[in-house]
Amino acid sequence: MAKDDTSLLRFEDLATTIALLTRVPVRARFERGARAAWAYPFAGVVVSGLAALPTWAALSVGLTPMLAALVWLAATVVLTGAMHEDGLADCADGFWGGWETARRLEIMKDSQIGSYGVIALCLSLAGRWGAVSLILAQTGWFPALLATAVLSRATMPALMAALPHARDFGLSHAQGRPGTATAMIAAALAALTALALSGPFALILIGLAGLSALCAALIARSKIGGQTGDVLGATQQISEIALLCALTL
Repeated sequence: MAKDDTSLLRFEDLATTIALLTRVPVRARFERGARAAWAYPFAGVVVSGLAALPTWAALSVGLTPMLAALVWLAATVVLTGAMHEDGLADCADGFWGGWETARRLEIMKDSQIGSYGVIALCLSLAGRWGAVSLILAQTGWFPALLATAVLSRATMPALMAALPHARDFGLSHAQGRPGTATAMIAAALAALTALALSGPFALILIGLAGLSALCAALIARSKIGGQTGDVLGATQQISEIALLCALTL
């Protein structure tokens, strides 16, 4: 486990998080690396907050929730640069396209997408589109989507702290590994935000986010022996899908 630095949770970590996890243009410094991971849930606030603006406009002019859900998805993809979707596709290709760890990591690094990746993206987009459509048809849709965005991004620091790097290069390796305290702060901030937004139902969402992260961690450890940036992105996507589905119940 990497040595943790929790003496200062610096304000500059918010800018680092936005610059790392979104395409919003901000000035940021990356010296703290994974020590800034406590702020990852804040990226969910930025992405969902900005995506809500065109979504609200679409609903206001009379678009159906189904069409407005496409606006929401398109906005989130643009705001994140599809980095989490890319991680999901790479993991799907690598985990099930190779027979040994070295080959799986090689496939994940390849910029070309394979059948498993295409299928994973189609299922992810379809699942989120359907779930968001149902959520937008209800009142109070923004707090629900905001809670999902925050909780799903809190799973990434948890995996960074729990699993070693699967390779000695790449985005995740460059950031380093946060300590347990950093991951716990991210989880606590996300949990408190979800409770404030969703009330007691947030307990179900928190548990589901944890279960999704655990499943992703077990699969990643089994397939490649650790985590990469792609694994972190895939974990965010899996968690988000699970939470959105839960919110439709």
